[in-house]
Amino acid sequence: MARTAPEFTVPDLTGKIAVVTGASDGMGLGIATRLAQAGAEVVMPVRNRNKGEKAIARIKQEHPKAAVSLRDLDLSSLASIAALGATLRDEERPIHLLINNAGVMTPPARQTTADGFELQFGSNHLGHFALVAQLLPLLRAGRARVTSQLSVAANQGSINWDDLNWERSYNGRAAYSQSKIAFGLFGLELDRRSQAGGWGITSNIAHPGVAPTNLLAAQPGLGREKDTSSVRVIRALSRRGILLGTAESAGLPALMAATSPEARGGRFYGPSGLGHLGGGPAEQPIYSRLRNPEDAERIWRISENLAGATFLAYRPS
Repeated sequence: MARTAPEFTVPDLTGKIAVVTGASDGMGLGIATRLAQAGAEVVMPVRNRNKGEKAIARIKQEHPKAAVSLRDLDLSSLASIAALGATLRDEERPIHLLINNAGVMTPPARQTTADGFELQFGSNHLGHFALVAQLLPLLRAGRARVTSQLSVAANQGSINWDDLNWERSYNGRAAYSQSKIAFGLFGLELDRRSQAGGWGITSNIAHPGVAPTNLLAAQPGLGREKDTSSVRVIRALSRRGILLGTAESAGLPALMAATSPEARGGRFYGPSGLGHLGGGPAEQPIYSRLRNPEDAERIWRISENLAGATFLAYRPS
């Protein structure tokens, strides 16, 4: 059964530079398309250049005048993140919007990043943590809004403080929840530190609800040769308009958080429907697991140490 996706009007973004991770397909591509349509110059850091070129072609097909470009980025490699940071800093162009959207979800067996971290924690959280540190001078120059994309999984499980890399035992779903809880704590702590330090950055968090994105689809690189049963059920329910969101609606909370004049730092945006699983975007209560500032400070300190990324050098004198 076809249905009309809930809407959100992205304001005019002419003259703004937006960086969107995970924009080569799926929800990220939809977000990048909407930003470009609104006049932003969109930078798409991608791991797969071929997919990135196809994504740009799709955006240009819909919006021939769109200003979109690719950069290279592998969030599972700190060296790649540092290289992107150096490239963008050399360009010396302020960044006005950063949407940390890329993510990996529940590989069947434990995998690690190039630097030895459990893949989900290392990419979803540490990778973006390091990226923000690398881009901080440009974000400050643009008085940027940073929006970090979470998941309903951040309302489940906990941080495995004694084994962050899941070396003693591995549970894919629990590790995914941990990565998103850590990422959410970071997004809120970034706003607190910016306000306290006068960095000029606004940071908030968002989640897409439950929708048929590609996170649970077949991904041989993650050891998943077939679509999961979960994504097949989600697709069927979404097509019938039952409770869940759509691929089109999933990116709207992040777009609202990143661009709405009413959106604020330190706030959480998600779907407004039953159970916050689908529907139009709106502010919603922050998940209980994200409310403890002491947990946020703890994960920040650990992340600085693990990623070798420091924000101290960019604090105002």
